[in-house]
Amino acid sequence: MHARSVVAAAIDGSTGELVQTRLTPDHGHIRSWIQDLPGPVAVTYEAGPTGFGLSRALEADGIRCVVAAPSKLQRPSGDRIKTDARDAVHLARLLRLDEITAVTVPSVEQEAARDLVRAREDCRGDLMRARHRVSKLLLRHGIVYTGGAAWTGAHHAWLARQHLPNPATRMAFDAEHEAVLATLARRDRLDAAITAMAADSEFTPVVARVCCLRGISTLTGFGLAVEIGDWHRFTGNTIGAFLGLVPSEHSSGASRAQGPITKTGNTHARRLLVEAAWHHRPAYRIGATMRARWDKAPAAARARGDAGNRRLHERWVRMLERKKRPTVATVAIARELAGWCWSLAVMDEVRDEVAAG
Repeated sequence: MHARSVVAAAIDGSTGELVQTRLTPDHGHIRSWIQDLPGPVAVTYEAGPTGFGLSRALEADGIRCVVAAPSKLQRPSGDRIKTDARDAVHLARLLRLDEITAVTVPSVEQEAARDLVRAREDCRGDLMRARHRVSKLLLRHGIVYTGGAAWTGAHHAWLARQHLPNPATRMAFDAEHEAVLATLARRDRLDAAITAMAADSEFTPVVARVCCLRGISTLTGFGLAVEIGDWHRFTGNTIGAFLGLVPSEHSSGASRAQGPITKTGNTHARRLLVEAAWHHRPAYRIGATMRARWDKAPAAARARGDAGNRRLHERWVRMLERKKRPTVATVAIARELAGWCWSLAVMDEVRDEVAAG
């Protein structure tokens, strides 16, 4: 699947006959070719920048469509020739053998919420870069803010009072400062939209429960909810591997070697968990902010969140006593935090299953 071309291959399950063709990306053209094949038909394509529109269109027509995870496709180690035609045949053969690892196709509403969250993540990066450009431009001219924490109201007022003598430098500073203010306003608009959606959407119950943990605000909880989607795909032990928070390993025979974390899976969700893990380092005290979040969650979620907060802080204390580097400890806490989030996200469903049993 490409933006301007599609290469297709079909294998007859009975005769083994191979059919290959080149199509346009138009969904109608692709559906027409598939419907001309002797049925029943199953289709697969690799997840990529073209999204999930084709999968939804085929499923709406009653055609089974599997969106393959590219990183999980099996390929012979000696295969050094890669073309679109060979890839299409390879996918068809793997689907025939039922060796495709599928990705979860989000609903239209879930994908829209994910786009909103990722727009906010992009805005965060833009704001960080814009602020760096302003501060480094001033630093090159020997101007440093010493009035307290940076990027507060006082700092912005101080920036507005800066008048550089050179007209060209002053114009450059005004342009960069204007970019900071515009990006900050864009971020605030996105925050308001995410907060409103988190309060009234299909993700609201999950967000209310995971926010019982320290370091997980409405923005973080909503981000985790939309990025992970279906929490039932995992267990408390497997969600860390999905997010790339488990150590890499190269073991054979009696030797066992572990390395840095794999960093696979969803980068945004992993960053949110690592940032939240830092909040569990200070002593655990239940303040007004935490109580306000607990008021929106069921009693069972509050108790579970309180137990998780105590456990994660104790883990921090033990790791610091063992002289673990803070960065290593944070990743370990983030991995366990992912498990606590999972337990809260599926809490109502698990309790309903137990009651039904």
